[in-house]
Amino acid sequence: MRKLFACTLLTALVAAGAGYAYWTKHRPAGHYLSDLRIQLAINEGVDQGRGNLLGIEPDLSPRDFQRLDLVHLKLAAYLNSARNDGLLNDKTVVVLPEHIGSWLVFEGEKNELYQAPNLNEAMHMLVLSHPLAFANAWLRADGDNRTNDAHLRMKAEPMARDYQRLFGGLAKEFGVTLVAGSITLPDPRIENGTLKPGSGPLYNSSVVFDRNGVPHSPMQRQLLPTYEEQSYIQPSPDHHLNVIDTPAGRLGILVGSDSWYPEHYRALNEQGAQLTSSLPVSTAQAGVTVFLRGKFWDKRSSGHGFISHDGHNNSENISDGARLLNVWL
Repeated sequence: MRKLFACTLLTALVAAGAGYAYWTKHRPAGHYLSDLRIQLAINEGVDQGRGNLLGIEPDLSPRDFQRLDLVHLKLAAYLNSARNDGLLNDKTVVVLPEHIGSWLVFEGEKNELYQAPNLNEAMHMLVLSHPLAFANAWLRADGDNRTNDAHLRMKAEPMARDYQRLFGGLAKEFGVTLVAGSITLPDPRIENGTLKPGSGPLYNSSVVFDRNGVPHSPMQRQLLPTYEEQSYIQPSPDHHLNVIDTPAGRLGILVGSDSWYPEHYRALNEQGAQLTSSLPVSTAQAGVTVFLRGKFWDKRSSGHGFISHDGHNNSENISDGARLLNVWL
């Protein structure tokens, strides 16, 4: 009797294990319906042949990141709208919001994740779908919040690959210089024209792709993450701000909370930055600040985008939906 019970229990455990293994690999496609509309909220100046800064505030949801072709569809629709409005040329610099690449952590997941009632449940589903990868990443995690670190670390390779494929592809497809928001990866680097994650601490970094879809090196790492971010995202160890030569001028990038500090604008001034975000201390000719729009489970992204031109700021009217913010140079 004991042998029969042990044999039955073992069979049940094997079946349960096999079922769970199949569940973690199974990725049925869900229904997708998304609003591809975008409004031109600000269009300052006139085209004088010197190019323009075009900020895009996309309206995204978790379902947009289920497949790479879905998020490409939405961003390409926005860029097509800008092209139809005459806002794209070979000197255009397009700017996307912070962390748009970090959401690629949810690419290719199960329908149950996108249907979760809140972000915590979605992250729990992410772990259930990748138990071994999460455990391995947790053991290698850095910082106080090992769980948040492990969520991103365990998918670093596909995230880096998808980020370059998506944003480098869009830059080449539309023939623009593209500031691809930012992505959080372990010790990332550009090696032989390819974005690669390392094995060190997580950094929130922005990559600029040229009109051929090639990434500029080095990427810009965030210097001073917020208090909440510091539990798993580390500040740039060299505390250096890069300035990149683009067809429209010398471009400086301040990632997220780095734009709060006047000393960062002074550092860009010293390097002759002509294009950046703007505060009174900046001497840049023009700048744009954009935020991600939309709802990610129970978290709604917020922010008030603006453009600056010759020392004056122009803010958009706050309303729902995707927005274009353009300034001619």
